[in-house]
Amino acid sequence: MQRLIALLLAVLLTACASQAKHAPAIALPPLRLAPATLGKELALQQRLVFRFGSQVRELDALLEVDARDVRLAVQAMGRTGVTLQWDGVQLSEQRAAWLPAAVRGARVLDDVQFSLWPVEVVRAALPPGWTLADDGRTRELLHGGRAWLVRERVNATTLQVRNVAEGYDLTIESVAGGDVLP
Repeated sequence: MQRLIALLLAVLLTACASQAKHAPAIALPPLRLAPATLGKELALQQRLVFRFGSQVRELDALLEVDARDVRLAVQAMGRTGVTLQWDGVQLSEQRAAWLPAAVRGARVLDDVQFSLWPVEVVRAALPPGWTLADDGRTRELLHGGRAWLVRERVNATTLQVRNVAEGYDLTIESVAGGDVLP
C-alpha cells in the first residue's frame, strides 16, 4: 500500500512539474487591434515554422487583411487546421479535430498583429506596465524590463518571432510571388 501511495505521489508530482513547464511565465496582453489600423490591405501566402522545445512543425498560411477583417487559414499537408476571422469585435475560429489544443486562435491573432501592425498602433493598445521597443529591425514587448515577445526582421520576406513567455519560436516567411512583409 505504501508503495502504491508513493507511486501515485510520484506520478502526481511529475504531472504537476510537466504542467508547470508549459504554463506561461507571464500572460501576454491581448492586442485585438481593429483590422483598419494596419493602414493598408494585405494578402500573403506564408510558410510558418513553429519550434516548441524539440518539436518542429511546418505549416502553410494564407493571410488577408482589409479595412473590415483579418482572415487567416493555416494548413498542414494540404489539410486546413484552423481558420480565423477577426472583424475588430469578434474572433471566429474553426478548428480541425487533429489540431493541438496549444495552437490557440487568439494567440495566433496577437502574434500576427504584434508582428505586422504599425508600432504606434500596437503601443497604444498596451495595458499599463507594458512597453514596446522597435528599432526597425527588432521589435520587443517588454514588462518589468524584460522582453517577453520579440520579432526580428530577417530580410524583406522573413520574420522571426520568439515568444519567451510561452516558450516557442515562429518563423514567418512570405512565399515568393506574394507581397513582401510590411
